Amino acid sequence: MEQPLEHPWQPTDGEAGTAGADDGGMSENPYAGLVSRLRAAWLSRRTRPLEYRVAQLEALGRFLEEKKQDILEATALDMRKPPFEAEFSEVLLCKNELNEALNNLSRWMKDKHVDKNLATQLDSAFIRKDPYGVVLIIGPWNYPIYLLLVPLIGAIAAGNCVIIKPSELTKNSEKLIEEVLPKYLDKDCFAVVTAGVEETTRLLENKFDYIFFTGSPSVGRIIMTAAAKHLTPVTLELGGKNPCYVSDTCDVQNVARRVVWGRFFNAGQTCIAPEYVLCSVEMQEKLIPALREAITEFYGSEPRNSPDFGRIVGDKQFRRVQALLSSGRVAIGGQTDEKERYIAPTVLVDVKPSDPAMQEEIFGPILIIITVANIDEAIDFINSRERPLVVYAFSSNSKEVNQVLERTSSGGFCGNDTLMHVTLTSLPFGGIALLTPSCALREGGPNSSALAHKTNPLVGCT
Repeated sequence: MEQPLEHPWQPTDGEAGTAGADDGGMSENPYAGLVSRLRAAWLSRRTRPLEYRVAQLEALGRFLEEKKQDILEATALDMRKPPFEAEFSEVLLCKNELNEALNNLSRWMKDKHVDKNLATQLDSAFIRKDPYGVVLIIGPWNYPIYLLLVPLIGAIAAGNCVIIKPSELTKNSEKLIEEVLPKYLDKDCFAVVTAGVEETTRLLENKFDYIFFTGSPSVGRIIMTAAAKHLTPVTLELGGKNPCYVSDTCDVQNVARRVVWGRFFNAGQTCIAPEYVLCSVEMQEKLIPALREAITEFYGSEPRNSPDFGRIVGDKQFRRVQALLSSGRVAIGGQTDEKERYIAPTVLVDVKPSDPAMQEEIFGPILIIITVANIDEAIDFINSRERPLVVYAFSSNSKEVNQVLERTSSGGFCGNDTLMHVTLTSLPFGGIALLTPSCALREGGPNSSALAHKTNPLVGCT
């Protein structure tokens, strides 16, 4: 990607090739000087005091408040993201995490004293949360502000120096982060790097103390391979295919409205969106007209003209999602316009587990319905596949909802609703195995715990 000619957060000629001894000898790496400068700032202990962390978090809050309109305009230009969706997902959710951090940071920073044995009764034993050091955060394109700033909030709260790399696919959001965010944060401790694939590869050659990546499993493997060379701990927030079980005992209209909202929010480009419904044949016959009615209610008879329905982020992504429409049979929607990167809210039926749409994460406005005989068959189907980021279950019978919860394994679970669990700062967010937790060890707070390691001192008396 073309780099700007000058930028205070870009590595300068003087910084390139001036890295310290821990840069692995990469004297010609264009980002080595930048990493070295941030490491020097961290080693000076500048980011550790509570007052400093609070000041930087408050500055980030001012950015969100003062530049809200700029954020809405940038995401609209990138993906035609509707104003309500952008304000809710890109601004308000960030503010929730920010407020949680500011309200609890002093408590999170306190040492936790632990039990001692007979031999250490006169000693002091406690757990202290220390920052990792220099953290790299690589953000995705689907929520280019939220999924970049929320890890940043955690990293600042934990006392780290940070390099953030916004997605190059959402160019307007990337430009906003690059040009405006530096005016709010300490430039000696926080840096923005704008980079394409080649530049990011060079960036990853440097030694970081923690890497936080949100994106696809294929790129996640590349990130983990690069991190392994330096034994750098990594958080990978990836994706998956999220099932949604719908029982015969439920309010069909409510289910349809909540599934439509969750599936087609951000034009389906949400990692925690329900991807496929598991229900009986009888429920499918009731659900399809209810889904059609809900789509019309939310987006009108012509969703293409609705100000509340977004677009696919790029041409490559559009063509990939469009090809998945050949799986099964289109029951609702299916219209496309490549020039606008528009794919209508679509429901597919008669889809086989071996069809392309069931072999990869869709990441677009397509909902699949698969029929099963009963709840046991639905649970067996879920458990036969990779463990998802989230499992959804709808039923008027709480025992059925609990049965799905107890007998499946996933990063998150949401009963009788969609997406709303991610709005709770009190709940951790993440997955299992291929879906590494993005807010691991959240401990009732934001992701700062994932970006601080625990030191376990035993201090004896003299």
